[in-house]
Amino acid sequence: MSLKKFDTKALDLILQKMIDTVGTSKDEIFRIGEQCRKDYETLTDELKEVKLNVAKIISTGDDLEVKTRFARKRLSEVSMHFKDYTEVEVREAYEKAHQLQMDLSMNRQTEKQLRDKRDDIERRLVTVHDTIERAEHLISQITVVMNYLTSDLKQMGEVLEDARLKQEFGLKIIEAQEEERKRLSREIHDGPAQMMANVMMRSDLIERVYKERGGEEAILEIKSLKKMVRSALYEVRRIIYDLRPMALDDLGLVPTLKKYLQTIEEYHQNVQINFQNIGAELRLPPQYEVALFRLIQESVQNALKHAQCSDISVKLEIRSDRVAAVIRDNGKGFNIKEKKGDSFGIMGMRERVELVEGQLSIDSKQGKGTVVIIQIPLSL
Repeated sequence: MSLKKFDTKALDLILQKMIDTVGTSKDEIFRIGEQCRKDYETLTDELKEVKLNVAKIISTGDDLEVKTRFARKRLSEVSMHFKDYTEVEVREAYEKAHQLQMDLSMNRQTEKQLRDKRDDIERRLVTVHDTIERAEHLISQITVVMNYLTSDLKQMGEVLEDARLKQEFGLKIIEAQEEERKRLSREIHDGPAQMMANVMMRSDLIERVYKERGGEEAILEIKSLKKMVRSALYEVRRIIYDLRPMALDDLGLVPTLKKYLQTIEEYHQNVQINFQNIGAELRLPPQYEVALFRLIQESVQNALKHAQCSDISVKLEIRSDRVAAVIRDNGKGFNIKEKKGDSFGIMGMRERVELVEGQLSIDSKQGKGTVVIIQIPLSL
């Protein structure tokens, strides 16, 4: 699948909806758990009350059973000696035995109902307790999912976007390499090559002038030819310098930057470029010198091309543990949050800084210029 066609914003939207849905579900499960805890407390209190009532009804039933036995015994005695008791006493013995039997029966029925209720509450308590534990387990699992969604998967869009930009950056590098080859080809063809062809023509002309007009005019032509050769040599050196300044290998970073910035200032007469080196002119490993030179070169070129500035300052500080460079211009600035589809200069600078494990920060405000800060750790 092409990264260019992948809509990372749509992925972020889907992930956000997932996070919202999972978060809502988590809240709902939490509410269910809280309600279950309240129900558990209510059932626990109700169970205590039912158990107390069961104990009371059993105690009452035991008393009724004793009384009922005595009442039945009294009724049996009255029945056996019917003639010895009055009608009222017989009726009272019968009614009392009957009432106690009825009370005992009601007591047994109430006891059974209370026992059934107690057993039902105990079963419900087990179910509610299981529900609470499941809710807590689900909340724990959902929390893990939320952390995963809001950390790892939440960064997926950024990762894919970064991969897409790197893919485009790679393609831009290839295009830039081809454009650089074309530019070098044009510069060599239009500059040194054309001048060499003119040298050949002028050398033939000098020979003819010498034969036809004498030595003095031939010497004038030779002087003109020397200017042409000198100009061609300057163009060749400029092209080689753009490819890789030889002074960087021979003299080091600081002298090369001084010469480069001086040359750029001479070429751009309406821009003043100030260079300041803080501390000693220490030599660095070649990869660090190349990286710093290219980063500063890119920063200065960006200021010259886009900032419409009149002043550029470059400060360099080399220490034993780190090297820092600050490039500041007074140009029009730009919005660093706004990404231009055809601009990969800053991304290329970040890639180069990462290769030497450094840091790049850019601070720019529209109308207030731009500051580029480069910091690279060293272990000299």
